[in-house]
Amino acid sequence: MKTIELRAPYLIFLGSESGLTYAKTGAGLVEWRRELCKGQLNLPGGTIDLGLPQMSVAEAKAAGIKSLVIGTASVGGSIPDEWLEVLEEAAALGLDIVAGVHTRLSDVDRLAKAAGQSGARLVDVRIPPARLPVGTGKKRTGKRLLMVGTDCAVGKKYTALQMEKDMKRLGWNADFRASGQTGIMIAGNGIPIDSVVSDFVSGAAELLSPDNTEDHWDVIEGQGGIFHPGFSAVSMGLLVGSQPDAFVVCHEARREKIMGWEDFPLPTINDVIERTIAIGELTNPDITCVGVSVNTSSLKADEREAYLADLSSRVGLPCVDPLQDGTDSIIAQLSAVLASRNPNTVRSA
Repeated sequence: MKTIELRAPYLIFLGSESGLTYAKTGAGLVEWRRELCKGQLNLPGGTIDLGLPQMSVAEAKAAGIKSLVIGTASVGGSIPDEWLEVLEEAAALGLDIVAGVHTRLSDVDRLAKAAGQSGARLVDVRIPPARLPVGTGKKRTGKRLLMVGTDCAVGKKYTALQMEKDMKRLGWNADFRASGQTGIMIAGNGIPIDSVVSDFVSGAAELLSPDNTEDHWDVIEGQGGIFHPGFSAVSMGLLVGSQPDAFVVCHEARREKIMGWEDFPLPTINDVIERTIAIGELTNPDITCVGVSVNTSSLKADEREAYLADLSSRVGLPCVDPLQDGTDSIIAQLSAVLASRNPNTVRSA
């Protein structure tokens, strides 16, 4: 897997972004590694506030910040020209530039020159390992739990991180497996699945969750959505290569259209469950859904409990907001599934 080393503390760069959905990299770092995030920088027009002090590049340097982390993830993953002045200034002052965009930092002449003169590093997180294999489909030892989504940016990463946290608290042998740039920044390793050439996506997923002990669970961060008109290919490759024993559907309450593709309605959760099983059975005939994770931030506090209860009654599975409720009920469902398959199944260390 790709292992990275980031120099902390961080200045989170948010550009002129005004939609929190597209600032998920910065938001994820603040949520899960807040102690490392010491400031944020918005360009004119940017309205995202992650609750960090506003700093200029010069102020960040004076405060001892070591890395400027690009905290946005727009469609296409490019570096807009309007960013270059600030990024060049940071590199010239010796701050590392860390990015999970598709454009390689070293390919931007202004940044490469500034970093070369100051000794700053240009850290591209979204570069997959070289010489990835084609998927084999062969059964691997150990167990795997995959997050799948009704759409992009519905909480797959957050759900996987919370599930790993809760599983470990309950005594399970589990590890988070990052498949996207923000997850890799949080975990320090992983494979950026959406940057892998399509022929090798399932092989990359096999490397992401290799053979392990029978009691070990890889909790795999999902990507895209299998009903997504733009990103379904990466979702299907990750699903087939992960050969998950179980999966959790991730959803955002009240979202009705595919984000950014407004002509496409959001699939129902039951549709996602059925199609995930149909595709996943190719490499794991025992694949099953064990719960639904819902981002309920769009609901009022007095609506959340009723919404989740109604959804649970309709899908017949535990439905939780992982950051509000934790994931213990989903883990209990997973335990029940294991027990029904094999009463002697060892699930924890």
